[in-house]
Amino acid sequence: MVTMLEVTDVTAKGAACCAPLVKEPLGQADAEQLATTLKALADPARLRLLSIVASSDGQEACVCDLTEPIGLSQPTVSHHLKVLTEAGFLTRSKRGTWAYYRLVPESLDQVSALLVTAQSGA
Repeated sequence: MVTMLEVTDVTAKGAACCAPLVKEPLGQADAEQLATTLKALADPARLRLLSIVASSDGQEACVCDLTEPIGLSQPTVSHHLKVLTEAGFLTRSKRGTWAYYRLVPESLDQVSALLVTAQSGA
């Protein structure tokens, strides 16, 4: 699966090193990778899950705490969390019988920087 780091090819300083969207056309492979990443965010339930995890203490939440606020079944929530994890927005760790999801700190910054760069034409 594609991760955010593969999409933006981040430098050691954390800045995106790929050409801004408005400076040159995306190649086919870059466009496919970016589309996969944006698809992970293009679902209201996944955006809410990401927001809940990001706003939780330590930017981490147990799957047991995520089903009720979303109002979806546990298997559906787990599917959405898997999509977000495979896209590089979350990491997963197992503690006993529960899975905990943690925000990958740079993941939202990378998407934000890409969109701001596209908007400003910089």
